[in-house]
Order: sequence, then C-alpha cells, then structure tokens
Amino acid sequence: MSCSAILLMGGSGQRFGSDSPKQFHRLAGKKVYLYALEALLSFQDWQQIILVVHPSWQRQVMEDLETGGLLSSKIAFAPAGATRQASSLSGLRALSPTTELVLIHDAARPFLSLPIIEENLAVAMNMGAADTCIPSVDTIVVSQDGRQIDQIPKRVHYHRGQTPQTFHYPLLLTAHEEALQVGIHEASDDCSLVARLDAPIGMVKGNEQNLKITTELDLFLAEQMVRMGLVFPSSALKSPLPSLAGKRYAVAGAMGGIGRAICNALRDEGALTIPIARSSSPYMAELGDPLAVEQLFAQIAKEYGALDGLINCQGELVRQELSQLSLEAIERQVRSNLLSIIYCCKFAPLKEGAHIINLASSCYSRGRASYGVYSATKAAVVNFTQALAEERPDLMIHSIAPQRTATPMRASHFPGEDDTTLLAPKEVAAAILATLKCRSASGSVIDIRK
Repeated sequence: MSCSAILLMGGSGQRFGSDSPKQFHRLAGKKVYLYALEALLSFQDWQQIILVVHPSWQRQVMEDLETGGLLSSKIAFAPAGATRQASSLSGLRALSPTTELVLIHDAARPFLSLPIIEENLAVAMNMGAADTCIPSVDTIVVSQDGRQIDQIPKRVHYHRGQTPQTFHYPLLLTAHEEALQVGIHEASDDCSLVARLDAPIGMVKGNEQNLKITTELDLFLAEQMVRMGLVFPSSALKSPLPSLAGKRYAVAGAMGGIGRAICNALRDEGALTIPIARSSSPYMAELGDPLAVEQLFAQIAKEYGALDGLINCQGELVRQELSQLSLEAIERQVRSNLLSIIYCCKFAPLKEGAHIINLASSCYSRGRASYGVYSATKAAVVNFTQALAEERPDLMIHSIAPQRTATPMRASHFPGEDDTTLLAPKEVAAAILATLKCRSASGSVIDIRK
C-alpha cells in the first residue's frame, strides 16, 4: 500500500513558556523537530512527507533542511491551523489522493524509532487504524469536578496514547469531515475522531523514550537521555565514514596520556595528525596565550590548509582546597582547561563539516572537593561547546566527558588507584574516533564509562 507521513509542527509552545515553539528549541545542539524528521526519513518507502508548519516558520524550516542536507522531493508543506485537529486536516488535504496509509506524528516527540514506524504501518494495514500506546505506571483516578474522586479503575486496563498514529487514508479523512459536521473542532488526537465511527483501532507498543516535550523539564530530561545514551539520534547513523584515512586533524594537548592515544589511533587510521603542545612537539605554543595560538594556526593553515577536525584534550589538574590554592595555580588551570580551548576553537582553520571535539570530564556535572577550579572549568567547556555548536551549524561540535582515566596526570594526584576501575586512554581515543566517523547531532555531551 502507498504510504505517506504527516509531521505536525504547528504547536505554539504556550505551556513551554517561550516565544519560540518547543519544536524549534535545541536538544543536544539540534532543533527538536529535526530528530523526528530524520527518523521519518530513515524509512525509505514514503510517497510523501508533509510538514505542517505555520507560514511564518516555513522559511526557517527550509533553511534548516538545506543546512542539514535533508531536502527531499518527498517533502512538502501544509499550513498549520489554529488547533491540532485543524493542522491534522490541513496535512491530510495536502496528500496525494493515491495515498492509502497515512502516519501522523508530533514534532515534539523527537525520539521516534524505525520499529515503531514499521509496526504502525503493519497494524494499520490490517485493522485500518493504529495507535502507539504505553501502559500507565500511575494509578488512574476519575473525578467529575476535580475536587472529589469518583472512581479508581484498575490500572491494568489503561494505557497512555503517544504518536505516531496511523490510518487508512479515506477512513481518517472521513472521520475529520464528519467531526466538523457535528461541531467538533478541538480533538486532542486523530484516534478519538476515528473511534467516533466505531472503527477498530489496533495498538502498537510504544516506549517511555518516545516522550513528548511539553515543558522545560521535558527538554531537560530529553537532554539527559541523549547524554546517557538512552536514545541515539538517527543522524548519528547517517553516512558513517569507513575510515579517516587522508583526513587532517590538529590535536591540542598531544603530549598528555589521552592526547598521545588519540594521535596514535588517528595515525593507525591513516589520518594526518598535527600534534600541538606547550613543549616536545613540532607545533609548540603556550595555548593560554591568544596571540601565540593565532600565530600557530596561521602557520598550520599555510602548511596544511583547512583541517578536517580539531581535538582539544589539553588540561591541568591541581588537587588542593581553594584556601590553599595559589592565585598562580588558579589562573594556570583556567588558562589550560578553558581559555586554551576557546582560543584553539577561535583560530583553527576548519573545513565546512569539520569536527571539533572538546575534552571535558565526568566532574562537569558536579563540583568535586579539592579540585573545584578544575571541575568548574570542565563545566564551562561543556557550556562553551554547546553554545559554539549553535553558532556554527556548519561544523560538528561535541564534548567528550570520560570518567576517571588512567593518565599520568591522574596517577600523580590519585596514587594507588586500582587500574581495573579506570578507563584506558585507548578507550577514550576509540570513542573520539567513532564520533569523528559519524555525522551526529552537534552540541552533544558524550559520556564515556568503563
């Protein structure tokens, strides 16, 4: 059966408390709706994909698609209406009359998966309609007036509806038209309209990760899901590079434990490595000095041209309480851990589509006693990386946050640790190379755990 998809992008974001609709906010560096669209594009057999967008946002969406390489002859636009019901009908009327199955999804649900798409189509093909649902983990109470509980039904019989919802196209179009005839204008979803016709609706098993971003708390939870690897953006699977052979990468902090491992791993891949350090390197500079960094990268640009990537793994740790920490040690850590990364990102000559990888630390999420300055700079690196990702959509920019790693710097400050509990520098290098091989959502914080 010929099938098409509708992505509803007309939400106003009133409950989100922002002038910008929630689907246009950034999640791990990328706009929320793009996650859902990329998931839809991962299914190859659509006849059409209709984006239902307010006309004032359509130009922005076109620019996003062009920047992200998502333009497709299958994608068309329909104007969003004043209600969800009106937007859904607008999308239906934009479809080709040869459409037999139509899948409808909310752009504010970014973590749509290909298995859910495929099961929706299969169930709707057999039954005429399908709704994605998850069991309710909370007890349901019924109250007519909102003050007194009238009934507590058995939880096992109740599920929470998600999207996508999928239908035989003529069935859903009829359901919409009949709803308008009897004065129904604000249905919360499409299944409720089909249910009025006493048509059967099959259930597709959803999942908790398929959350809807309605509030700022939802966006925060979605960020953590990406960070912890509970979801994996479909764009990260797009066109992975088989090899980095012939690519050119500058590695700042190349003489440290992780820096050396990265340089070795890149060389093993056949990539050209440009090692940068304060000493013992062909490319030496005091990376906390902006003039020195600018001059160094001018030299590199003259020798190599634009680079395929910059990896910042320089850093310094002084383990001492603030009351005992010298001003010179404070300034040295800030220069080494933060300012040097900012200067390298500012002056490095990079190709369009190049990567920037900034090394953070697992302590970025919570300060640690006796190395608060180090923790603070690592948190700043993450925030700087996310901001730069928004400023530079032409690049792929990420923070890598490894847990405790067996480096000489760590051994000098934490002697006697069990090495079996620590990451090896090679493991961190392997994760960085995997990131370099993927066209992934910019602005991500990638945690690496043992």
